This record gives sequence, structure tokens and C-alpha cells, in this order.
Amino acid sequence: MKILKNHVLMAGLLLSTLTLIAQDDIDDGGSVIQNLTPSKLIAQGQWDIKLFNNFFTQNESTFPSEDGIRQNFFTSTLEVFTGISPNRRVNIGAIVEYRANGRDFVLTDGSTERRTTTGLTSFAPAIKFVPFKNVGNFSVLSAFSIPLISDEFDDNGVFLDQNGFTWQNRFFYDYTFPGKKWQIFSEVNSELNFGDEEDSFANNSLRLTPGVFLSYFPSSKFTVLVLGQHTELIDLGNDFSQNFTTLGGGAKYQLTKELNVEFLYTNFVRGRDTGLGESFNIGLRAVF
Repeated sequence: MKILKNHVLMAGLLLSTLTLIAQDDIDDGGSVIQNLTPSKLIAQGQWDIKLFNNFFTQNESTFPSEDGIRQNFFTSTLEVFTGISPNRRVNIGAIVEYRANGRDFVLTDGSTERRTTTGLTSFAPAIKFVPFKNVGNFSVLSAFSIPLISDEFDDNGVFLDQNGFTWQNRFFYDYTFPGKKWQIFSEVNSELNFGDEEDSFANNSLRLTPGVFLSYFPSSKFTVLVLGQHTELIDLGNDFSQNFTTLGGGAKYQLTKELNVEFLYTNFVRGRDTGLGESFNIGLRAVF
């Protein structure tokens, strides 16, 4: 948890500094959390910077050999996008991931030792676009992830990240109900994993993750939400598949015109060939 707190503090200082130089803002009323859902794109010359921290912990697994062993996975994802079209139809950017993972090992004398591994694991150039001119609340994010690690496991046997190239396409859609108190957001994430089968458990597979988020806005600057997601890893030749379902909820608050913060909690309620646990998430986003 110390790693998580340090990253959140650094992110807050960085994004708070960025807001001091912000000069542009959304001009259609409301707030960023209400108007700039993931389905919406920013205008030409604007910048959208998001740091999302995910801490997943488990001691239950559908794999008998892993059940009862505490495992922690921390992922910090930095997304930076800028608008390049005057009609808000094209944004370009990059996505970088840093991971810090750890797990307990049972030693020969029966004692337990926790081992950890950290590193910058992937970099992905990305483009986000609105495919249909008259449907501004439907967009697609396409990114090609390049691994920055040579091995999935470190010398102590701790998993860091999958080692392979990934072509990710995320489809976003949202709808705001009359009165602007309720909003529904849906997403379908697809990830095509490339690489040699022996290099990664996920290579030569397709991961599909549909999700639905329902938000309620007591005010334009604050929202609470519930969510449900399902992930299906489909075998395309590597002889491994899995699936799991998560449910959760959270809140978002607009701190300033440019900066907002979000908190999410999810629980892995079921799964096949996977670990079962819970995740705690905090994100900071600046749009200027």
C-alpha cells in the first residue's frame, strides 16, 4: 500500500501543477465528469491527462495450487491525449503502464516470505476517433501496446506483466437521460494478443470485456455510480482460456474546472481459470 500512496501523491502534485497553467475549458456547461465521458473527445489544442491507479489483491483462486496464497498487483496507467481536429473527431496520444506486484511464497520450513517485482512494462501509441459525424457520443480508442519487458516473471518467480504485443480497440457509448441526473455508459474492450505461445499465457488469444456503468449526478460536479463487467479470454491457439465477472461502484468529483478525481471498487464475483479478489482504484484527470 505504501507504493500506491506514493504514486497517488505524486500524481496529485503533477496534475495540480498542470491546472495552474490551464487556459481552456469545456464551453458547453456542466463539468468534465458530466460532459467529457470516455465517449467524448476533446477539442483541437486541448490536452487530456489521466493517471489511473489500480490495486488488486487476492488470496482465493480457481487454480488449486494458487488458492490461499496472497497476491497483490498494482498497476499505474498514464494516458495522455491531445485534440488534432477542429470538429472533435480525432485525438492522438499514448498510454504507459507501470506495475508493482508481489506474492507470498511458502518456504521449506513452513514460513511465508513475500517477494515483489516492479517495472515500466508497456508503451502504446494510440488514436481516439468518432467514426460517425452525427453520433458524437460513440467513439473508438485504438492502441498498439509494445512490451518493455523480456520475461513475464522475475528471478524469484513473481509475475510482472504479459510479454507480447497487444492490439486494443475500445468502443464507447453513453446516453444522458433528460434532466441530466442519470447517465448510462457502456464499453466493449477487445484485445488481440500476439507473440510466441511459450512467451506468454495470453499470446495468440482474444480478450473481450463488455461493461456497463450507471451514474447518478446529485450535482454537475459529483456523481456516484455502479458497474458490471465481464471478461472472456478466447483461445486462438495457445490452449488457454479464462473468464471472470466483476461488480462494483464508485464516485467522481470535479475538484476544479480542469481537475477531477474518481474512486472505484470492484469485486471478482466469479471466474474460471483465474484468481478471485477485489480491486481498489483511484484516478486523477486533468483537461485543459
